Amino acid sequence: MRVWELDALSVPVDGRMLEVALAGPSDGVPLFVHHGTPGAAEMFDPLVERGAERGLRHITYSRPGYGGSGRHPARTVADCIRDVVAIADALGYDRFYSVGGSGGGPHSIACAALLPDRVIAAASIASPAPVAAEGLDWTAGMGEENVTELAASQASDDEFRVYLEGQAKSMVGTSAEQIVAVLGDVVSEVDRRALTGALAEFIVRETDHALATGVWGWFDDDRALLRDWGFDLADVRAPLSLWHGGQDRFVPIAHGEWLAAHVRADAHLLPEHGHLSLSLSSYGEILDILLAH
Repeated sequence: MRVWELDALSVPVDGRMLEVALAGPSDGVPLFVHHGTPGAAEMFDPLVERGAERGLRHITYSRPGYGGSGRHPARTVADCIRDVVAIADALGYDRFYSVGGSGGGPHSIACAALLPDRVIAAASIASPAPVAAEGLDWTAGMGEENVTELAASQASDDEFRVYLEGQAKSMVGTSAEQIVAVLGDVVSEVDRRALTGALAEFIVRETDHALATGVWGWFDDDRALLRDWGFDLADVRAPLSLWHGGQDRFVPIAHGEWLAAHVRADAHLLPEHGHLSLSLSSYGEILDILLAH
């Protein structure tokens, strides 16, 4: 049962339409949330509630190609800036916070680098590092499913699309009780304990929404994440905090450690947490650090 009703709207950007959702107090300070990969304009009530307690209004949108958002072929991570600005302008928000988890992490970092005059502060949770990160064994400690996806991404566009369509077929329409088995080896024990009840139901709902119109959002996300992000990590100027769990098998903590060594940010590396349990336990603290700026 949702605590907050989502307000939904569509925003035009460069001839595309973006699907946008808002939740929390209507007069709250705006917080842009960049969803994971795959993902869509959905929100998890307990996190919205923690924001509402702090006077924050959550804003999220389906990245191009997901859900009801028009595709933007060959987009880069940095291309999210145009979308975020268009949404903020349409809503009348000059300044805002930014947070992104997993595949949304690099997009939040991009906001900290490319929108320093508009982003008050940003956070990145369980973000991958660039695939060409020097000195990082990118797949070490990563679950089998994500290692296989990385290998599949090296194939031709047609072959990669077919691979993702096969993955989507196994994910769409699954139940909350089945989601741990569907995700497989990427789910560590601490995440397995977290992935029940409302969180499992949310992930099922978001996945169905994300892939309702096909796999192009996922395809373009992976292509964007696994090549040059379109901005220099040295350009991060807005206050940024990095969060990562030591038991993360979706994106191993070595990625967080690499980012902490190469980005101007406050790093919070928590050995007891995984990919999913981290936000569940630490979201209030993440928001408090954002608000301290």
